[in-house]
Amino acid sequence: MRASLTLLALAGADPAGADPFVDAAGIVPGLTVEMRYACSNNFVGRPIAGYEAPRCLLTPPAARALAQVQADLAPEGLGLKVFDCYRPVQAVADFATWARDPAEIRMKADYYPRIDKADLFRLGYIAERSSHSRGSTVDLTLVRRADGAELDMGTPFDLFDEASATDSPRVSATARAHRRRLRAAMIRAGFTPYPQEWWHFTLAREPFPQTAFDRPVR
Repeated sequence: MRASLTLLALAGADPAGADPFVDAAGIVPGLTVEMRYACSNNFVGRPIAGYEAPRCLLTPPAARALAQVQADLAPEGLGLKVFDCYRPVQAVADFATWARDPAEIRMKADYYPRIDKADLFRLGYIAERSSHSRGSTVDLTLVRRADGAELDMGTPFDLFDEASATDSPRVSATARAHRRRLRAAMIRAGFTPYPQEWWHFTLAREPFPQTAFDRPVR
């Protein structure tokens, strides 16, 4: 799921003492925010540790880049909906603890119907560290600006399945086209996609590439 590409050093705050994050909703005009881990509509089935408010916090460069994507999509009547942004280290640990509990499978039918829970680490859907904790990674999808309806992406957000890979042949041509549209706009704004998950992008020139934060989302 949020496999980290680098080894992170843990930290609770910016070494300079400044707030490293901004609320993306105040930077990205018309951004739709549906923070899944602040509620029970997620693969665990409950709010996740560290999510005390449904806010999309990002580093300022990531938020500005997301605003660029939103502007890029606007002429087509499209916009962005975010599902996850900055993720505290304690939330990552909460996921890992959940993944090691073989008895807790109440959300299996919705989020990992074809995968044994014991394989989530091995397959890269759950990780001990997450790029989200650095504050410049975002999970998101495309919506129609007119009514807020999500475009067909072939799978829902956070489905742990091969079909969630961006270029998976297991989804329709329409869904693949929508995934490519999202990926192209994100890449133009400086984000790097994670091929295993069509919704997951990290700012290439992130300001804290070696720092994972653990302040709660409030």
